[in-house]
Amino acid sequence: MVSSTTKDVPEPTQRGPHPSYIQTAAPYVLELKVNECLVSAGVTEAKDDSVRLQAVAWIDNVRKALHLPVRTYNTAVVYFHKFRLVHPESSGFLDAAAAALFTACKIEDTLKKSRDILCAAQNLKLSPAEQLTPDDPMFENHAKIVIGLERLMLEASGFDFRNRHPQRLLLKLGRLYSVERETVGKTAYKMSLDIYKTYAPLKQTTATMAFACLELAGRVQEHNVTDIQSSRIYKKWKITRPEVMETLLDLLELYTHHRTSTLVGNEHPVDKFISIRIELNEEASTEKYPRFTSSRHKKSLTNGASASNGTKGSKDKDSKMTNSPQDVTSPRDIKSPMGLTSINGTSVQGKPGIKEGTIRFMLDPERVRAEKDIVSHFFKVEEEEYMVEVEKDRRRT
Repeated sequence: MVSSTTKDVPEPTQRGPHPSYIQTAAPYVLELKVNECLVSAGVTEAKDDSVRLQAVAWIDNVRKALHLPVRTYNTAVVYFHKFRLVHPESSGFLDAAAAALFTACKIEDTLKKSRDILCAAQNLKLSPAEQLTPDDPMFENHAKIVIGLERLMLEASGFDFRNRHPQRLLLKLGRLYSVERETVGKTAYKMSLDIYKTYAPLKQTTATMAFACLELAGRVQEHNVTDIQSSRIYKKWKITRPEVMETLLDLLELYTHHRTSTLVGNEHPVDKFISIRIELNEEASTEKYPRFTSSRHKKSLTNGASASNGTKGSKDKDSKMTNSPQDVTSPRDIKSPMGLTSINGTSVQGKPGIKEGTIRFMLDPERVRAEKDIVSHFFKVEEEEYMVEVEKDRRRT
């Protein structure tokens, strides 16, 4: 008699319907993920800068022609950036810019038809005598393309309608610290528009962008800015000096390499921006600040915004203040702006086919993790070991 060990492995066939996929909205996309998205698509830095600057300038010109507020411009540019990270290979970036502005008009309740946006963009190239109307037949097919891209815009953002607008906070900070309105105030406001030509709005909070614009404007206008660099103030707004430093250097890179595409760059000599950049680099080296802030995994859900769309708001007194992006995202949690995760725990790169399962969009990562913990119990492959005695027939040879 001999014994042998066998394993009873259940068949890997799927039971019941597909568990579906969940895409968690990413309120912040850090520099590491931005670079990964661009490198994976083979987009060079020069090409990305060219496309980004042209598209943002197009959005700004069209929204001025339509007399749209700044908040619509902010939202449109953020949606365009997120779309480009998911679809960087898209060649028709002006179509994407029009779709981003069209989507932002709906989100910010400044409704404009797709024909109105296309007509305004076309009229910018024409003389007053040649102006067209939105009902012109030439906009028929193009308007359908813009409407079709709207769905991709929403998917790229994870249906996250929480947006950040630093201009209002910037004006309040200017009054609080009694900055000169005609010099520092106006320069800081223009910088708050130029900052959307970088990826800083994806990476930083409202308070970080507002403090960075105010500090850089004071440095450019040669005003004392030590009052707004206090660690006590940063702690109140739940931001850190390395985050402000990263935003400052992003702006200075824009002003030193692409001055003609900005509002503030042409008003000051490039030597001034270079000297400020040298001072900030020395400070960063002394304090050992990283060029790009890394993330640390902490619990934060609402991004400083009011609770909505299934998220649970904080009851803390400081809940209205903006939380740090380090408290919200982690490279381990967010694979990409379009990263999908199966509810049974397996990650999927890119968008799966509709036949494989349903895609659900959620804002609360805690709810996603809780649901995965519950459902994963039913997808565990259990193995059982047992001993079986087998008679071995001994025959003479």
